[in-house]
Amino acid sequence: MKLCWLDIRNVDGAKEAIVEEAVHQRVDAIVAADPADLESLPPTVKKVLFPQNQPLPEKLEPADVVIVDPALHGEPAELALQYSDVEFGRYVEITDAASLDDACRAARFDSWSLLYFRDPTKIPLEIVLAAAAGADGSIITQVADVEEAEIVFGVLEHGSDGVMLAPRVPGEATALAAAAVSRAADIPLVELEITGIRRAGMGERACVDTCTNFRLDEGILVGSHSTGMILCCSETHPLPYMPTRPFRVNAGALHSYTLSADERTNYLSELVAGGRVLAVDAKGKSRVVTVGRVKIETRPLLAIDAVSTSGVRVSLIVQDDWHVRVLGPGGTVLNVTDLTPGTKVLGHLPVKQRHVGYPIDEFCIEK
Repeated sequence: MKLCWLDIRNVDGAKEAIVEEAVHQRVDAIVAADPADLESLPPTVKKVLFPQNQPLPEKLEPADVVIVDPALHGEPAELALQYSDVEFGRYVEITDAASLDDACRAARFDSWSLLYFRDPTKIPLEIVLAAAAGADGSIITQVADVEEAEIVFGVLEHGSDGVMLAPRVPGEATALAAAAVSRAADIPLVELEITGIRRAGMGERACVDTCTNFRLDEGILVGSHSTGMILCCSETHPLPYMPTRPFRVNAGALHSYTLSADERTNYLSELVAGGRVLAVDAKGKSRVVTVGRVKIETRPLLAIDAVSTSGVRVSLIVQDDWHVRVLGPGGTVLNVTDLTPGTKVLGHLPVKQRHVGYPIDEFCIEK
C-alpha cells in the first residue's frame, strides 16, 4: 500500500466534500497551509501542515507533520528539537543538479521528503530512489493527477513511498486510493487433475507478448470458462529450433478468458497493446504486466479437460504443439502434448461468474 496525501491548500468551494470523501476513503494524510483546516480531522488521518512560502505559525497544533522549506523555516532536525511533539519534513523542488542533490540528501536523512519535480521526466526520481535505498525516511512525490500517481508508484519497481495530489473535483480521492492499493493480490492456486486430451480441429489461438520478461515459474491464467483456469507457461524455457521469448505466453484459443487487474477477466481476443494482464507464478504471487502485442493466427488446436478435488471442471483449448506448455505443482514445466489423464497441473478457480469481465453473483452455466 502506497501513501496518499491529499493537498487541500488551494481547493475552492468543494473543500468540505473533498475532505469528507478523503476521510471516507482512508487517505493517509490531509495537507493544509492553515492549522485551522486540520482541527476537525479525525485521528485516522495524519494532519500535515505545509505553509509553503509562508512563515511558520506560532502554534503548530494540531499538526502531526510539518513540511518546511529550510531556506525559509530552518532545518527540519533543528526544528524538531524545538517542537518535540511534531515530526518535520523537507520540501525540495527539483529543477537542476544542485536541487537534485538536495533531494537525495533529504531522502537519505530526513523523516519526510516532499519532492516536486518540475520537469516531466522520471529520471530524477529514479536517482533519488536509488540514493535513498535502505533509508528510514519516507519519500512523498507531488503529482498532477491520478495517472501520474500510478506511474510514480512504479518507478524502479519500488516507486515513491507516497504521493501528494491536489484534487480538483470530488472523486479524485477515491481514484487515488484505488491506485495506491497493490492491484496484484495473491491468487489462490489449486492442483487440477487432467481427465482428457483431444484434438479440436483448426482455430485461432493468441500469443500474448508483454513488455516484461516472465520468470521461470511464471505465466498467465487461461481458461474456456470463467470458473476455472490453467496456468499457462511463458516461453522462458529453452526449446530446440527456436530462441526463447521470455516475454511471451502462447496462451490459448482466442475465446479464452485470462485474468487482468482488479479481479477482471478479458477475452484473449480483446487484449490490445497497452492493456494489462496478470502474471502469476507457481506460488500464486502475481503482478500486473503490460501487453505489447497479441498475435492471433490459425493453428491446430488441442482441448484439455481437468477437474479440481472439489469437482469443478476446467477446460482449456491451446495450440496443438509440444512447445506450448503449462505449469504443474512446484513450477514443473509440462508440454501440453505430453499431458495424460492423471497429470497434475496448476490452476485457479474464480468463485464468481462474470459479466463483461466483472465478477458477479448470478446463475450461469458454461459448457
